[in-house]
Amino acid sequence: MTDDVDVLYRVKDLLVEYQTRGGVVAAVDHVSLDINRGEVLGLVGESGCGKSTFGRALMRMVAPPGKIISGELWLEDVELLALPEKEMRKWRGSRLSMIFQDPLTSLNPVQRIADHVVEAIRVHEPATTRNQAATRAQGLIERLGIQKERLSDYPHQLSGGMRQRTMISLGLALNADLIIADEATTSLDVIVEAKLVDQLQELRQEFGITLLLISHNIALVAQIADRVAVMYAGKIVETGSVYEIFDNPLHPYTQGLLQSVPNLKFDEQDDLYKMPGEPPSLVQPPAACRFHPRCPQAMPVCSRVDPELLTVAPGHASACWLYQDHPDKDEPRLEVAE
Repeated sequence: MTDDVDVLYRVKDLLVEYQTRGGVVAAVDHVSLDINRGEVLGLVGESGCGKSTFGRALMRMVAPPGKIISGELWLEDVELLALPEKEMRKWRGSRLSMIFQDPLTSLNPVQRIADHVVEAIRVHEPATTRNQAATRAQGLIERLGIQKERLSDYPHQLSGGMRQRTMISLGLALNADLIIADEATTSLDVIVEAKLVDQLQELRQEFGITLLLISHNIALVAQIADRVAVMYAGKIVETGSVYEIFDNPLHPYTQGLLQSVPNLKFDEQDDLYKMPGEPPSLVQPPAACRFHPRCPQAMPVCSRVDPELLTVAPGHASACWLYQDHPDKDEPRLEVAE
C-alpha cells in the first residue's frame, strides 16, 4: 500500500470472470479504482456492464460460476484476497456492508425486523447481550424512520422503502467502513426514492459513512455523489468529480449517457437521444476500445489499441484516444454502426 491516508479501499487490476456455455465472460476486466474515506462514489453504466459484479467482488461474494481470477483488494493495509474465508466473514458486516437491489430477497422471511439487526450485532460482538443489542437496534431503526411498533413485523409486512431502510440499518449497526449500495433504489417509486436519498445524505453527515453507490440512474448519482466512475463492458472508462463528469464529460460514452437523460427542457416533439448500436457481448468483446463500434468520434487507432485510463485534468481521468497521442489519430474516422 501507498501512504495515501485518504484512500479507504483500493482495487488493483481486478479480473472477475464467469464460465458460461458461450465461453468465458470477463465481467470486470482488469479494473483499478480507489474509494476515498468519507466520500460517496457513484458507479454508473448500462445494465450488464459489470457494476454489480464489481460491488460483490469488493465483498468477496462473487458466486459460481463467477470467480475472482486476479487482482488485489486493499481495505486500508489489509489485502482481502489473502484472507481465509473464515476470516473474511468477520469483515463482512463489521468493516464492509452491502445493500442489495431487492431487500425482500436479502432479508430472512421468517425473521422479525429487529432480529435481523440484533443477530448482526451479536455475531460480530459476542460480548453484547441480547437486551443491549435490541436497544441499539431499536434506536437505529427509529432513527431511520421506522416506528418501534414495526420491529416485530416480518419483511413482507413492510413497504419497499421500509425494507430498504432495514438493510441500511444492518450496514450502520456495526459502523461499517464501507457501505456498497447496489441499485438500492431501483424497486422504489420516485417519492420513496427521493426520501431515501435525503436520508442517505443525512446519515452521511451524521455517521461519516463511505458509500459506493452503484446505479444506472445518473440523475440519482448527481444528487448525492462526490465522485463518479463510469463503467462500460467491464472496464472503467472515465472517473472524476461529480461536477467534472456532468459539466465536462470527456469520454464519448459518458457524453452519450448524459444526452440520453430527459431534462426539464425536453420537448415532447423532440426525439430522446438514443446511443447508436448495442452493448457488446462480453464473450467476444470488440478489440481495443470496446466502445469504438458505437462511438461517433472513433478513429482507426480505437479499433487497434486499447487506451489506458489516464489523468487528463486534475482529478479527471478518461480512457479515450481523443486525449492521448498516437500516430494513427490523423487517419479518417470510422463509420459508426446504427
